[in-house]
Amino acid sequence: MASSTVSRGKVAAATTKDANAAPASGVQEKGVTRREFLYYIWGASLALFLAEAGGAVVWFALPRFRAGEFGGAFGLAADALPKASVTTPPVLNSAGKFWVSNTDEGLRALSQVCTHLGCLFKWVPSNNRFECPCHGSKFTNKGVYIEGPAPRSLDRFALTITYADGSTKTTDAEGGPVPSANAKSISVDTGKKILGKTHG
Repeated sequence: MASSTVSRGKVAAATTKDANAAPASGVQEKGVTRREFLYYIWGASLALFLAEAGGAVVWFALPRFRAGEFGGAFGLAADALPKASVTTPPVLNSAGKFWVSNTDEGLRALSQVCTHLGCLFKWVPSNNRFECPCHGSKFTNKGVYIEGPAPRSLDRFALTITYADGSTKTTDAEGGPVPSANAKSISVDTGKKILGKTHG
């Protein structure tokens, strides 16, 4: 009997203690500890730093090409084009690193870099073709592979021709020629390289 009374007394005391400790609203409010607050501040600072660093890297890494420099667009005058002929030598645009070749099929903008190991090839008038001085790869004035260690024909740049009647024509996905008759203006985009066809 005595033990039963003691148990009831302990339960009653515990209930009274819990009732006194609980706030009047019945909901226990939990505040942010100092340690949690410092974790939140540290996390927000780290996130802000990473966002700023990421933005700076993206801003620095994105290419910004202006017209007239390699990677941008080059405007060509129609009267400066070579005549449309198989024997007319192509014209080099050294700033844009491309050759302008005007054949009976149309106009092409050929990359100046050999498709073998990246040497700069030259036009050889006596042979009427492009020849790479490094390893002897040879190409026609249309950029088509003839012989040598190069794995493919010359790469091309996309070009857009605006004609006298206001219409325009752009290089196709394979880098084919664009007719140059009655051309008013020509734009070569050195940022859009079209890989030459592989051979063999």
